[in-house]
Amino acid sequence: MNRFMIAGTNSGVGKTTISIGIMAALRKRKYRVAPFKTGPDYIDPGFHKYVTGNPSYNLDSYILEENHIKYLVNNASVDKDIGVIEGVMGLYDGFGVTSNIGSSAHISLVTQTPVILVIDATGMSNSAAAVVLGYKMLNQNVNIQGIIVNRVSGKEHYKLVKEIIEYHTNIKCIGYMPKNNDISLYSRHLGLIPADELIYLEDKINKLIDIIEECIDVDLLLEISKQANKLEYNNKIYDNFIKKHSKDYKNKKIGIAWDKAFTFYYQANLDILKKLGVQFIEFSPLADKKIPDNLDSVYIGGGFPEIFSKDLESNTEFKNSLVEYMENGGKCYGECGGFMYLSKGIKNLEGEYHEMLGFLPVTCEMTVKLQRFGYIEMDVEVDNQKFTTRAHEFHHSKLINVDSNIDYKYKIKKYRDKKILRQWECGIQKQNTIAGYPHLYFLSNLELMTKLL
Repeated sequence: MNRFMIAGTNSGVGKTTISIGIMAALRKRKYRVAPFKTGPDYIDPGFHKYVTGNPSYNLDSYILEENHIKYLVNNASVDKDIGVIEGVMGLYDGFGVTSNIGSSAHISLVTQTPVILVIDATGMSNSAAAVVLGYKMLNQNVNIQGIIVNRVSGKEHYKLVKEIIEYHTNIKCIGYMPKNNDISLYSRHLGLIPADELIYLEDKINKLIDIIEECIDVDLLLEISKQANKLEYNNKIYDNFIKKHSKDYKNKKIGIAWDKAFTFYYQANLDILKKLGVQFIEFSPLADKKIPDNLDSVYIGGGFPEIFSKDLESNTEFKNSLVEYMENGGKCYGECGGFMYLSKGIKNLEGEYHEMLGFLPVTCEMTVKLQRFGYIEMDVEVDNQKFTTRAHEFHHSKLINVDSNIDYKYKIKKYRDKKILRQWECGIQKQNTIAGYPHLYFLSNLELMTKLL
């Protein structure tokens, strides 16, 4: 499948706005778009799905093996016309100093995808060429095929920057984006506000499509996308796992928390469970009166329970039904926001306290400072069995009023260039419920998934 990557010189350069604008413009042209996101982010894929109508897959070369990444790209591309991969942070920003693992550059190499680099030209002319040349020369195996010049002051500014970049670097500029607050996407502590919370998003997208069509050479983008190579991979990587576990999962009912408070789920996590024969039953801790009947397990992903803590607290009927389910031995897995919901309560930045389920013996306190961020490796103990997996943490809360007798089930290490930077513990199991702050990509260790759900 034809595809290209939209990468940037740094975070905040405009990758997401430009990526979703291009995806939306392609869809308006009747292209069936397969969207992807580099790295572990949950929010950007929500925008991808909103504008394309198709689920977006995270391509993470720290957490996943290269074969998994190629499989995800090919599998998601079935019946699609073009793939668009949004990068993460700056093009070369990844895991460690000496490695490009986890970076957009590495994903472009693994997937053999041409790169479109977004630069911010605010206050620049000739210096823009130096920026582009640096990105071109750092790793000449990375196939940078085009430049999008963001935040230009006008057409004349773009024409000047375009001439300079093309003269000094021999890389084509395929368009620009003017400064325009009408298309800006709003942020809060974990990044952009999710698509399903934005009231005027459709208007912004329509304006964005108009700007993309006027200012970016979409036809040239389509031509560049033809440079993507066919990927060779083992397409039977899940066969043995499916054969081994399909009996246990066929027609299994898993309740999944899905509303504005809980939206952080990797599409590939849901896919593998569906391949096993799982039937997902969505429920809303915000709106429902009780959990669905006859569930085999419950999955509560991350999200923003702290934003909706007052409403979650007030839905006592639902809370009671979920607590009763878990106290009777029902299986439940929660991560990050789901972990917070299972706790005694959440104390927000204003000092207000809202009671949550009270099933796990900890309290969560929101903090201005980011408590954990980045990739981790962890040893997990579930039902006296041990597993190792890679994962990701990103949260502005910490545990307080912790019972000193807690037996943590996650032993976590944070590495950089094979050196341990920090170690800590997390993860609590009570009866058949286990939860913690880390976000898991199940493909990192599928056998662990079978113990959690």
